[in-house]
Amino acid sequence: MKKETMSIQLANGLEARPIAVLVQIASQFESKIYLEAEGKRVNAKSIMGMMSLGMDAGESVTIEADGEDENAAVAKLADFLSGKDVK
Repeated sequence: MKKETMSIQLANGLEARPIAVLVQIASQFESKIYLEAEGKRVNAKSIMGMMSLGMDAGESVTIEADGEDENAAVAKLADFLSGKDVK
């Protein structure tokens, strides 16, 4: 299992469009992937779950992945949430 805690650096936080992109990125991996914030843990491959987080820029989030490609999954999602890999 791989975990990384970071601060969301997307200008508008996790709104509908960035959430859709995040879910698409997470769905490319075989690992089980979760995001956790403020005591709430959701499946990163679930658009409804991700929408329920409602996170703003600067808030802290933990990315957790478990599976064969967990390192790549956490790295790719961390890059996206840090604004380095925005589509």
